[in-house]
Amino acid sequence: MNTPLPPALRLFVIGSIFASGLLAQAPKAPKVSFPPLSPQATVKQPVGVTDVEVVYSRPSMRGRKIFGAMIPYGEVWRTGANTATRISFSTPVKLQGASLAAGAYELFTIPGKNEWTIIVQKLPEKASWGAYKYEAEKDTARMKVKPAVTPTPVETFSIGISDLRDTGATIYLAWENTRVPLKLEIDTVGIVMPQVRAAMAAEGPKTWNLYYGAATLYYDNGLDLKQALAWLDEAAKLRVDYPGIYLLKTRIHAKLGEKAAAQAAAAKAVETGLKLEGPTSVMARQAKDIADSLK
Repeated sequence: MNTPLPPALRLFVIGSIFASGLLAQAPKAPKVSFPPLSPQATVKQPVGVTDVEVVYSRPSMRGRKIFGAMIPYGEVWRTGANTATRISFSTPVKLQGASLAAGAYELFTIPGKNEWTIIVQKLPEKASWGAYKYEAEKDTARMKVKPAVTPTPVETFSIGISDLRDTGATIYLAWENTRVPLKLEIDTVGIVMPQVRAAMAAEGPKTWNLYYGAATLYYDNGLDLKQALAWLDEAAKLRVDYPGIYLLKTRIHAKLGEKAAAQAAAAKAVETGLKLEGPTSVMARQAKDIADSLK
């Protein structure tokens, strides 16, 4: 047998249900998106055959003194704001002389007036908030680097990748009047050469750009130039109208001191360049300049 609720309790329950219904029907306050003080940025840059990515947050000066004040000298810094800066490489690299395996890392720094310490640690499962829980025993590598003074202040903390080459680049940190360059080195030949050998040894037809790319790799890195010429001959059989093949042959013959062969290759580069690109052909002009220098 059910016992009826006392009148006072019954009124309380009814009132609670009524209030809950009103709250459920009440309109929600509109969402407000406030601008972040230190917005996140992503830098993606292929360097040779290596993909480099940096994810970091960008604080601004806003009239404050930064290094030696807001960011003390001699203390571990997250290298940005919010979570620690993350950097990843798709192949093994050297950063400021330290060997790093392919993978993702957190980037910490210890700023100094005359010297910075660069610290990389393997990326943890949960991103580090700041450097508050930094543990030195987890360091993958530590490197030293001399900062440079910039005449024009950088208002917003920036990380960039410049001085691009097939075998490396410069990763730089810039803020206030400080620029910290980090030398990035990549063994592009060591990475690509096994692929070239495997492709050349494989059965079946080869493409002209395989031969051309392999010859370019050899020329750019001072390898077997006679082999490079042999590959260019094969490339020309498959793509007779591409001036880049003959321009590279011109450069190789010139480097080997084979003037007559260089002149003949240059003439072919000019001929095909004018046909393909017209009178403003850059490759035709470059080939002509090399030929003229050999007269």
